[in-house]
Amino acid sequence: MEPKRRVHAIISGRVQGVFFRASTQKKALSLGLNGWVKNLPNGSVEAVFEGPDELVEKMIEWAHSGPPSAKVASVQVKEVPADEALSGFAVRY
Repeated sequence: MEPKRRVHAIISGRVQGVFFRASTQKKALSLGLNGWVKNLPNGSVEAVFEGPDELVEKMIEWAHSGPPSAKVASVQVKEVPADEALSGFAVRY
C-alpha cells in the first residue's frame, strides 16, 4: 500500500463566490482523495488534501487554476503530518 501524503493549502485570489469549494470537493472525490476545504475570512480558501503522492500532486496542480470563474493568485502548500483520520472530502463552514 502506498504511503499517504497530506498537504495543507491556502489558495488566494478570486476564489470565493465562484464555486471553488464545491469544485474542489468534486475534483478531490474524483481523484479518491480525503480532506476538506473551507473559506477563510480574508477571502482565501483553505484546504487539506490526503492520498497517494501522485494524486495529491494532481490536486495541487488543479488548485493553481481552480474552476473556470476563479482567478487564482497563489497556492501556498506545506506538508503536514497525518494526525487525524480523514474520511471522504468535506466542505467545512
